Amino acid sequence: MTKSVLGIIGGSGFYDLELENARWEAVASPWGTPSDEVRIGELAGLPVAFLPRHGRGHKIPPSEINYRANIDALKRVGVTDLISVSACGSFRENLSPGTFVLVDQFIDRTFARAKSFFGSGCVAHVSMAYPVSSGLVGAVTNAAEAEEISHHVGGTYLAMEGPQFSSLAESHMYRTWGCDVIGMTNMPEAKLAREAEICYATVAMVTDYDSWHDDHGEVDIPSILAVMKANTENAARLVTRVATDFPKEHPACPDGSDKALEFAIITAPEARDPAVLAKLDAVAGRVLA
Repeated sequence: MTKSVLGIIGGSGFYDLELENARWEAVASPWGTPSDEVRIGELAGLPVAFLPRHGRGHKIPPSEINYRANIDALKRVGVTDLISVSACGSFRENLSPGTFVLVDQFIDRTFARAKSFFGSGCVAHVSMAYPVSSGLVGAVTNAAEAEEISHHVGGTYLAMEGPQFSSLAESHMYRTWGCDVIGMTNMPEAKLAREAEICYATVAMVTDYDSWHDDHGEVDIPSILAVMKANTENAARLVTRVATDFPKEHPACPDGSDKALEFAIITAPEARDPAVLAKLDAVAGRVLA
């Protein structure tokens, strides 16, 4: 059985994680340069790899993040399960600032990002019907309950391009679509994690009510930063608890995240481009071997 390695992607405000026997390690990727070095260490004896999505100091905006390099780098250091920690706005009165939403669906409205490891030379289609691993979400839920962190299980995350926040009209429209939270970074991250056969879960940390709420008005950066500080402290407690209770042997994903490429590659073996296959060595090595 595969050994569990827990990956954490830290979003806005979450740029480091205290680990045992920790080091920052540069991980080379054929897909370009990741957002930062990967912090590798242990929590309660479990191997953990942490990557700040925007880089330490928040240097990279959402549309310029190299999502492919980030996921590839985490795959290369052995990550089996990935928790994405992200700041977000809320479309629901009951999902107030400070609440952690464990989303289970996404609507992708981004348009300026590379969204797949596959393409000309090796074509593949993975299912995104169930984009998160319910097993990993269950582990995060248990940790949130144990740490008494305000959370909500389930919800739809609207991924927008950014970097600007929503207009009032957009905010109202997304609410009518049934969206629960909005952010700028979980797509194509979730799609790429699926292609890399990494179990994925999102912890969407609410910082504001976007722009739809009559009593709160437009998004206010100083207010967001104040909430973000408390959210980051809770996020560190949450992931530490997940790691403490996480199985050392990687369990099979009930939603098939760890086998997503089993029948996904369409291109005939003799027609596959060797140069493309070389770049896919980490992401798709299991099925290409």
